[in-house]
Amino acid sequence: MNMAEMERALRELRLSGMAQTLATRAMQAQAAQQPFLETFAAMVQDELDRRRSRLIERRYKRSGLDEKASLADLDWRFNPKLPRAACFELHTLKFIAEGANALIVGKPGTGKSHVAKALAHQGVCQGYDVRYLEADAQFARYALAGAAERAELLKGWVEPDLLVLDDLFLARRISPEAAEVLQAIVHQRYKRHRAIVITSNRVVQDWGKYLADATMATTILDRLMHRCTMLEFEGRSYRLKEAAARLAISPEPS
Repeated sequence: MNMAEMERALRELRLSGMAQTLATRAMQAQAAQQPFLETFAAMVQDELDRRRSRLIERRYKRSGLDEKASLADLDWRFNPKLPRAACFELHTLKFIAEGANALIVGKPGTGKSHVAKALAHQGVCQGYDVRYLEADAQFARYALAGAAERAELLKGWVEPDLLVLDDLFLARRISPEAAEVLQAIVHQRYKRHRAIVITSNRVVQDWGKYLADATMATTILDRLMHRCTMLEFEGRSYRLKEAAARLAISPEPS
């Protein structure tokens, strides 16, 4: 069996990782006079790496994330009062295994969404089933949906290992349908010990006002806060900083 036939055979066996590196590994083995098992082990690792990479990419597409954020990308020196140690502790993802929650509240532009997306992306890379939602937009979609679509949406928000609700109450008040689905999500995930990360510009003391139901707010917060890390983000806006930097380098009109 020549090299081309071996590559075809490997692809037929769905070992595309091995097929992709076969020629390189063969030249490497010949040049270094590697033992067969050492070369074969390297090819098996190539296959495992390729499969893991493809699995992560599938999880990422399913997650709803729009970027592969990282805590390393955040300029912590710009806002030194941010709870950096607590963010990196959450990044270990122990809270997912424990079925705990994280509530990140604070001023707009201070990095809340970036941290939430970084946690979600780390979850994807570590093999967790993750869903990221821009909360108000998805809840508005739920409010307009029919019964069958609502059931499917709720199922998709309850079952993952980690659910991220980003910018909750961005538009302040939400519809009664949205309030009800938020309560259902929190209640069902609480029973299943599944983690939630919520970011919001609104302090929790005002949630009853935005839900138009103080009792519902108490019920939601009671379950959220039972096993929860709460982070407060104060400081200057990264978005305003970036906007100022763009203005500073813009050429003056002639």
